[in-house]
Amino acid sequence: MKSCGVSLATAAAAAAAFGDEEKKMAAGKASGESEEASPSLTAEEREALGGLDSRLFGFVRFQEDGARTKALLGKAVRCYESLILKAEGKVESDFFCQLGHFNLLLEDYPKALSAYQRYYSLQSDYWKNAAFLYGLGLVYFHYNAFQWAIKAFQEVLYVDPSFCRAKEIHLRLGLMFKVNTDYESSLKHFQLALVDCNPCTLSNAEIQFHIAHLYETQRKYHSAKEAYEQLLQTENLSAQVKATVLQQLGWMHHTVDLLGDKATKESYAIQYLQKSLEADPNSGQSWYFLGRCYSSIGKVQDAFISYRQSIDKSEASADTWCSIGVLYQQQNQPMDALQAYICAVQLDHGHAAAWMDLGTLYESCNQPQDAIKCYLNATRSKSCSNTSALAARIKYLQAQLCNLPQGSLQNKTKLLPSIEEAWSLPIPAELTSRQGAMNTAQQACKPHHPNTEPVLGLSQTPISQQSLPLHMIPSSQVDDLSSPAKRKRTSSPTKNTSDNWSSGHAVSHPPVQQQAHSWCLTPQKLQHLEQLRANRNNLNPAQKLMLEQLESQFVLMQQQNALTLPHNRTNLTSSAEEPWKNQLSNSTQGLHKGQSSHLAGPNGERPLSSTGPSQHLQAAGSGIQNQNGHPTLPSNSVTQGAALNHLSSHTATSGGQQGITLTKESKPSGNTSTVPETSRHTGETPNSTASVEGLPNHVHQVTADAVCSPSHGDSKSPGLLSSDNPQLSALLMGKANNNVGTGTCDKVNNIHPAVHTKTDNSVASSPSSAISTATPSPKSTEQTTTNSITSLNSPHSGLHAINGEGMEESQSPVKTDLLLISRKPSPQIIPSMSVSIYPSSAEVLKACRNLGKNGLSNSSILLDKCPPPRPPSSPYPPLPKDKLNPPTPSIYLENKRDAFFPPLHQFCTNPNNPVTVIRGLAGALKLDLGLFSTKTLVEANNEHMVEVRTQLLQPADENWDPTGTKKIWHCESNRSHTTIAKYAQYQASSFQESLREENEKRSHHKDHSDSESTSSDNSGRRRKGPFKTIKFGTNIDLSDDKKWKLQLHELTKLPAFVRVVSAGNLLSHVGHTILGMNTVQLYMKVPGSRTPGHQENNNFCSVNINIGPGDCEWFVVPEGYWGVLNDFCEKNNLNFLMGSWWPNLEDLYEANVPVYRFIQRPGDLVWINAGTVHWVQAIGWCNNIAWNVGPLTACQYKLAVERYEWNKLQSVKSIVPMVHLSWNMARNIKVSDPKLFEMIKYCLLRTLKQCQTLREALIAAGKEIIWHGRAKEEPAHYCSICEVEVFDLLFVTNESNSRKTYVVHCQDCARKTSGNLENFVVLEQYKMEDLMQVYDQFTLAPPLPSSSS
Repeated sequence: MKSCGVSLATAAAAAAAFGDEEKKMAAGKASGESEEASPSLTAEEREALGGLDSRLFGFVRFQEDGARTKALLGKAVRCYESLILKAEGKVESDFFCQLGHFNLLLEDYPKALSAYQRYYSLQSDYWKNAAFLYGLGLVYFHYNAFQWAIKAFQEVLYVDPSFCRAKEIHLRLGLMFKVNTDYESSLKHFQLALVDCNPCTLSNAEIQFHIAHLYETQRKYHSAKEAYEQLLQTENLSAQVKATVLQQLGWMHHTVDLLGDKATKESYAIQYLQKSLEADPNSGQSWYFLGRCYSSIGKVQDAFISYRQSIDKSEASADTWCSIGVLYQQQNQPMDALQAYICAVQLDHGHAAAWMDLGTLYESCNQPQDAIKCYLNATRSKSCSNTSALAARIKYLQAQLCNLPQGSLQNKTKLLPSIEEAWSLPIPAELTSRQGAMNTAQQACKPHHPNTEPVLGLSQTPISQQSLPLHMIPSSQVDDLSSPAKRKRTSSPTKNTSDNWSSGHAVSHPPVQQQAHSWCLTPQKLQHLEQLRANRNNLNPAQKLMLEQLESQFVLMQQQNALTLPHNRTNLTSSAEEPWKNQLSNSTQGLHKGQSSHLAGPNGERPLSSTGPSQHLQAAGSGIQNQNGHPTLPSNSVTQGAALNHLSSHTATSGGQQGITLTKESKPSGNTSTVPETSRHTGETPNSTASVEGLPNHVHQVTADAVCSPSHGDSKSPGLLSSDNPQLSALLMGKANNNVGTGTCDKVNNIHPAVHTKTDNSVASSPSSAISTATPSPKSTEQTTTNSITSLNSPHSGLHAINGEGMEESQSPVKTDLLLISRKPSPQIIPSMSVSIYPSSAEVLKACRNLGKNGLSNSSILLDKCPPPRPPSSPYPPLPKDKLNPPTPSIYLENKRDAFFPPLHQFCTNPNNPVTVIRGLAGALKLDLGLFSTKTLVEANNEHMVEVRTQLLQPADENWDPTGTKKIWHCESNRSHTTIAKYAQYQASSFQESLREENEKRSHHKDHSDSESTSSDNSGRRRKGPFKTIKFGTNIDLSDDKKWKLQLHELTKLPAFVRVVSAGNLLSHVGHTILGMNTVQLYMKVPGSRTPGHQENNNFCSVNINIGPGDCEWFVVPEGYWGVLNDFCEKNNLNFLMGSWWPNLEDLYEANVPVYRFIQRPGDLVWINAGTVHWVQAIGWCNNIAWNVGPLTACQYKLAVERYEWNKLQSVKSIVPMVHLSWNMARNIKVSDPKLFEMIKYCLLRTLKQCQTLREALIAAGKEIIWHGRAKEEPAHYCSICEVEVFDLLFVTNESNSRKTYVVHCQDCARKTSGNLENFVVLEQYKMEDLMQVYDQFTLAPPLPSSSS
C-alpha cells in the first residue's frame, strides 16, 4: 500500500531522470547554449526527501535546523517542476503526489492542490495512497472546504485505519463537524482523538476544552461547567487554555439562568473573568465580558473602563461598541450613544441588536423615519430573533407617520443627525486609534455564549465565509448598488494586530490573493451574467454594456478552460500566510466570532447559502465552469444563521454570535489586515429601502441545474477508477457502483469524470452481472489487511483476478466517450465466478504464512484493497416529471389463503417494488389487534419504559423552522423517557382536547363570515406557526416473551416471510437479540407524530402494522436515490445516517426524485424493501408495531454489506454484525443462489485471511493468543472505541480481562492506546480449524426443484 512515504521505484526513477538531465545540461553548455542550469539533487538530498510527505505537516519546524529542510524542499520543488516542464507533464503520477507533499509542507496551498489534482487525475487507484488523501484533506481544510476535507479524511481512515496521523484526522473532523453543527459526530471524533496516544498539533487539554465547549454550544450547561472545572484541575495547564476556560465559565455564569440566582451568578462571573484576566491580561474578549457583567449590576464606571480596555487590547468589536452605546443611552447621552451604535453597525452590518438599539434611540428622540430604517435593517439581519415584534413596531410607526400633518416632521429640529448623515460622520478618535481594517476572521471579538467557539489551536473562519476567497465581492459590484453604502468608509486605518493568543507575530499584509487570469470570472460575475441574461430585454444602456463585457469574458474563459488542466483553474485564495503550526507553537489564536455579516449589507443578508452540488469538487469558491456553463460552487459554504444568535442580558443589547474557530492557517486573513471592507460587505446600505434584496442570489443556487460533466473535452482520464473495472466492494465490498466516482471527495479535481458513466462496454455488463457480479480487476480487488503490521500488504501489481487470470479489459482505463449517460445503479461489486475458483482454506492459510515470511506475495488469494464506498449518483436518465408520484404497489387480501400465496412473498421482495402495502391483512388472518391497543398495554405492563420524542405539529408534507418562516430539512425531535401508563394518559387527554377544540371551532365558525375565514387562510400560507408541541411514544421494546406472551404469540399467525422469527430470515441467524430488528417494537402516536427520514439499519427490510384506530401517512423513495437524499442532507448540514430530517418535497421534485405517498389504515401491513428511504407521520391517534426481516436474497445481502462498509467510512456502528452473520449463515444455511453464495464465500475468504494474517503477525511479535471460546447466544463484539465489528481475535485490556468485564478493542485502537500492545491480552473465540472447516464445507447447493423463482 502506498499510504506511507514515497515509493523506492519513484525515487529511483527521479534520480535517473535528474541524472539524465545533468548530462543533457552539460551537452547543452558544451554547444554554447546559454540556458540556465537546472537545479539537481544529490543522492543525500534525495534520501532526505524520501522521508518527507504530508504526514509531517504541522510537525516540521523550519526554524534553526529546520531552515535546511525548508531550503531542501524549495530546491526539490524547483527540480520537480523543471523536470515536469521538460517532460511536458509526461512523468510518473507519483512525481505529482510528491510535489503536492513538498508544496504542502512549504504551505504553498494553491500549488499543493494543483499537484494533488494532477496526481488524482493520473492515478486511477489514488485512493490506496493514504498520504495523498491526507495531504488533500489538509489542503481542503485550509480552504475551509469542509465537505471535501471530511470526505478525504474519512477515506484515509477507511483505507488505513492504523494511519499514523489518525489522531490529527479525528481532531480536524471533530472541529469541522462542530462548525457544521453535527455535534454528535464532533464529540465522537474528539473522543477518538483523546484516546490516541500519538502526537497531534493540539494538546489533550485543548481537545478537552473543545469537548467542554461542544456541550456549551448544545446548551448542556451543567455538563459544560463540569467539563470546564475538571479541565482547570489538570496539571501543568497552559496559561492560554486556563484563561480561555475561565473566560467561558465567567460568560456562562453571566448568561445562563440555570446556574443560580442573578446576584450569585454575577459575582461568580466577575470572579472567573478577573481570574481569566490574571492569566491573560491582554484578552480584549474577557475585558468586554467583564464590562457586560459590571453593566448588568449597574457599575457604570467599571463597565466603561472594561470596555475601553477591550478596545485597547483587541480589534474593535461591534459588540463592544453596541454595549458602549447602551451605557451612553442609559446615561442619557444620545449623541455619544448614536456614534457608538454607528461604530457597531459599520463594523458588523448585520448586528441586529445594534440596529434595534439604534432604532430605539431614534424613537426616543422622536425621529420615527430613522427608527423605521434601523428596525428594517434589524429584521433583515440573519441574527435577528424577534422579527415579528419588530415588524409590528415598524407597522405602528408607519401608521403614526401617515397620520401626521404634512411637513410637520421637516419643520422640527432634529436632536440627532439622520441615519445617512450619521453614517458619513467621521469615526470618533477613540475608535480610529485602535480599529485596524477588520480582519474577516478576527472580526468582532471572541467567544460569546451560548454559541461561542473558543479556539484552542484551530481558530475558525466565520461560517458565512467558509471557502470564500478574499476577493469574493468585486468592488465594481458594490458600486453598482445604488445605496449610501457607496459613501461608506470602505477601509479603515490599519494596525498591526495580533490577537491575544498569537503573541505578536501577525504582520500587516495586502490581501493574499492569487493572480486570477483576466478572463477568469468570479462566481459573483457569473451570477451577475446569469441575471443580466435573464433580464436581457429590460436592461438600461450601462447594464447592456456590462452584459457584453461579461459575455466576451465568459467566451474567453470557456476557450481557456478547454486548454487548461483543472488544477490551473482552481482560482483559490490562499487564506493565510501564517503556518498553522506556528500558531500552535504559540499556543493558539484567540477566539474569533463568526459574524453573520462578513458578506452582508446593513440588511445583513449573506450572499451565500449552501450552494453547489456536493459532487462538484471545484476547489473552494473558484466558480469554475463545467461544460454546461453553470458556475459550480463548493457546497460547504454553509451560512449558519441558527448558530449566530445574539444574546441580550440588558435591553436589546447583544452578546455575541457563535465564534467559530479554525486554524489560523484557515482564517481568510489571519494576518492580512488591509482587506478593504468591500471584500467583506456586499453593498452596505443603512438605508433600509436600498436594493440589496438581490444579494442572496449573487452566488446563485446552482444545485438544481449544475450538471456533472467532465471539465475538459478529453474525458478519458484514468482518474475514473476506470469504469470498466467492476469494483469488488470493500469488507465486504464497498459501494462499487460508484467506482466511477459519484461526488465524494475522490472527485477532487475539476475533471469530474462523468458521474453518470455507462458501463455497457465493460466486463460488468455480461449476463452474469444481473446483480453486478463481475470478476475483480487488479485495481479493485481487496488488500491483504487493514491492520497496522507493515510488510503484510500485498502489492496490487500482479493480481489480475482472484483466480489469477488477467482480464485485459479491466486493466486499461476507459477509452470510450464518457457522455452524460449514467449506468444503472447496480454496483459492480462481487466476484462472479464458479465455486471451484475459490481457494481452499489450507491454500489461504499457506499464502498468509508465506506473506509473513516473504514480506510480499503475488498470490491471487490475497485480494487487494477495495476503494472506499460511495453513494450512488441519481439514476439516469431522470424520470419525467409526470412519473415522480408513482402509484404505490398495493395488494388486497380477502382471506388467509391469499396471505400465504407464494407470489405475495416474491412480489414484496422484488427489488423493483420499493414498498408494498398489504391491505386488510389483519382481517384476512383474523389477527386480534386489540392486544396492542393502549388499553391492553396499560393493563399488561403499565410501568414499561417508553422513549418520548418531543416534536412540532406540522402538515405532513411540509417541515418549517420553529418560527414558521421557512421550509427546512432539519426535523425537531428531542428525546426523553416516560412509562406506558403516563403516555397513555397523554394520548387520551390529547384526544379529549382535540374534541373540545373541534366543538369550539364549530360554534366559533357560526359566528364568523366566510370571507374572514378565507383571508385568514391566505395569511396562513405566507407564514406558518407558531406550532403546537406534541409527544410521540417510540421504540417501546416488546422483546420479553414473558411480559408480552399473548402479543408475540398472535404474530405467529403471519405468513413466514414477514414473521419476526423464521428460517428464511437472515436476522434469525444472528444468534442473539438485536432490539427492534429481530424483536418487536411498538409506537404510540398522536396526530402529527413523525418518524423522520431514514433507511433501516444495514438496509434490512421492515414490516409495520398499523393497530389503529387512526391512520398514518407514508412517504417512500426507492433505494437508488439515497445518494441524492444524502447530498441534500449534507447541503442542509444534517447527518444522513444519524440526523433527524424531513425532506422538502419541492426539493425532491426539482431533483427528479420519485416519491410514493400513501395512507396506511388500521390492519394494513407496510413492507419496506431493502434500502428503501421512508418517513412517516400519524394522521390520527394510533399505535403501530414493527420489526425487521432479512429475506435470503442476493439483493438483501449485497445492500446490507454495502451499508456495513458505508457505516465504517462514516464512523457509525453497524447494528447488524455482518461478518458474524455471514459465518453463521455458512454454518446454518444451504445457499442455492449463485450470486448470494459468491458474496458470502467472498466475505468468509476475506475474514479467514485477515484472522490468519493477524495471528501470524502477533505470533511473530511474540504476543500470546489466549483461547477464550464463545458462550451460547453471546452477542457479536464491537470495538469499545471506534465501534467496528471485531471478529475472532479480541484485544482486551489487562484490567478488564482480570475483572472479567472484557472491554473489547479492535487491533488498530489497541495499538493507538498502547503501541506494543503491552496493556492488552488477545483472546481467541474460534479455533482456526473450525473456521477452515466451515469455509471448506460451505459450497453452492443445487437449486430447489420446486423453486419457481
